[in-house]
Amino acid sequence: MALEEQRADIAVHSMKDLPGDLPESLTIAAVLERADARDALLMGSAGGLEDLPRGARVGTSSLRRQAQLLAARPDLNVQSLRGNVDTRLRRLDAGDMDAIVLACAGLIRLGLESRITARLDPKICLPAVAQGVIGIECRGTDSRTLELVAMLNHRDTRIAMDAERSFAHRLGGSCQSPIAAHARLEGRSLLLDGLVAEPDGSRLVRDTASGSVDDPAALGRLLAERILDAGAGPLLERLRAG
Repeated sequence: MALEEQRADIAVHSMKDLPGDLPESLTIAAVLERADARDALLMGSAGGLEDLPRGARVGTSSLRRQAQLLAARPDLNVQSLRGNVDTRLRRLDAGDMDAIVLACAGLIRLGLESRITARLDPKICLPAVAQGVIGIECRGTDSRTLELVAMLNHRDTRIAMDAERSFAHRLGGSCQSPIAAHARLEGRSLLLDGLVAEPDGSRLVRDTASGSVDDPAALGRLLAERILDAGAGPLLERLRAG
């Protein structure tokens, strides 16, 4: 609103939390180079997801993380964990949880990388759409600001982000949905992994597609259609209705 009312010239966002539909008057003018997109496992001792004891209490506020953790380890006791990073860390340190899952990028930016016990492989826990990406939003008609901000844009990050956001937009997902996507460039090819999950981890609809870096949004839509054809549509409709 501050942008539209011209009380600000730019807004800086964690793109993971920005809705897919922007007002027509606004645009993402640039994105910074992506930080580590993976999810981080934080535990009281060294180890990984496989080292947690049966029934371990794992805290997360994300249905996406919950679903994939339970798909990998159905025996875990996944519990809701909310609040800022400090609040979540205090609960881990107090012994309320055996482990918690947060974004690597956020912890690194806060100077808390040392708290990361293990980085979860995307094959086990596919990241949220645009996780680790910082975007700069401005008015589409503000040519001076657009020109100034353009020099900050990281091309490869923008290509990957556009594919991921297009995937989520076609599925009608939000940052709270059990939807995940991660794109990566390999030469002139763009590879996109996408997933829709049952919150209890009983079913993961997952696929991978490749396409040209010249039209990342088209690749996102293509993969979304394949995921829908594989049965994700009724799952998402049920979640939205619930």
